[in-house]
Amino acid sequence: MLFARSSLILSLGAVALALAGCTSPLPKPGAPPAQPRPPEQSAAPVQPAPPSQPVQPAPSAVPATPAAPAAIRFVPATFAALPGWERDDVRAAWPAFMASCAVLGKRAEWKEPCGVARQVNAGDEKAIRLYFESFFEPQQVIAPDGADTGLVTGYYEPLLRGARKKGGPYQTPLYKVPDDLLTVDMASVYPELKGMRLRGRLQGKKVVPYSTRADIESASFTGKELMWVDDSVEAFFLQVQGSGRVQLTDTLETVRVAYADQNGHPYKSIGRYLVEKGELTADQASAQGIKAWIAGHPTRQAELFNANPSYVFFKEEKLPDPKVGPKGALGVPLTPQRSVAIDASQLPLGAPVFLSTTQANSDIPLQRLVMAQDTGGAIRGAIRVDYFFGFGTEAAENAGRMKQRGSVWVLMPRQVPPAASAKPSRKS
Repeated sequence: MLFARSSLILSLGAVALALAGCTSPLPKPGAPPAQPRPPEQSAAPVQPAPPSQPVQPAPSAVPATPAAPAAIRFVPATFAALPGWERDDVRAAWPAFMASCAVLGKRAEWKEPCGVARQVNAGDEKAIRLYFESFFEPQQVIAPDGADTGLVTGYYEPLLRGARKKGGPYQTPLYKVPDDLLTVDMASVYPELKGMRLRGRLQGKKVVPYSTRADIESASFTGKELMWVDDSVEAFFLQVQGSGRVQLTDTLETVRVAYADQNGHPYKSIGRYLVEKGELTADQASAQGIKAWIAGHPTRQAELFNANPSYVFFKEEKLPDPKVGPKGALGVPLTPQRSVAIDASQLPLGAPVFLSTTQANSDIPLQRLVMAQDTGGAIRGAIRVDYFFGFGTEAAENAGRMKQRGSVWVLMPRQVPPAASAKPSRKS
């Protein structure tokens, strides 16, 4: 998924609850961390004991130290241990890796491997394989609960039909970013909240949560329409994917609509909503299954869509080369079947990742080198991967049915621990 790719969306309601639970004021920016107070002893006086008995001290009031929460683990492995490593045509992953290096190569720990990569023959599979084995070490990702597998889903770049002006079948708007949407970079106030952003709007002198999906759909956003499309269901799924193409019938051009911003409310799965309501089974809750349910229950479409309060706003981009994918959170174009979205608070954005899973709705192995170049509002957890299938009908079919288990190894430059390169917890 491409939405909310660059930052964590922090709802105002969550912030209010968090602040309400604090018993002391937050530290000022740049101030040293507050020192813990010494434990307080019981205020009850010690009662004198009978002469024949020694005086007993008051029981200690020091509380038991809580156990530290479990953390993600990175277990060193060898390339020989990667299932399918020798069978993968790593040449197909090379363009995506070089795109990552355009960003990562500016960092000290990536400078040498990315510099050497420029000298490698992109058409020589043995040279590419030797390069990775020489400069990188695989680290298997183990979740805090000890699991070595997680959920692997898929996403794609859809194609919609639209027009610059409302009329005829083109009745569903795609909106630009509203002027009253505020985005606050929390790191500007509290450096420890790097990567987190707060979204809302002004109401008098207060910042309040921005409108939910239901509010936006029922309100008047006249003048904020980017363009109009002919299918409200596909418009909703465009927001889930975060980016797509629109074939404009009135101007006879095809443009890309890319993620521009989001209303600050957390993404909630409408597939999960249908499962919880008993409308679909977990196996039926694919994109295809959800669309079939909507077709059979048209009067409940608004109810279903409003179960996801998140709303994505778009911007238009030219499409000079239809073969080039949309940009992900790393800021580079995504490569079909070689780019994935991950949780950047858990894994390093941009790094090579070896993925071992199975093909959509199948037991056929899918084991290949991919690049962690994107993030998503629904992508949360240590072993949680969204696999980019690309553009077109086949990509849409595969992405809609992709819900497999998989294992992940992060390839990090030797001597650099993966946790050091992961972004803080942050990023319809």
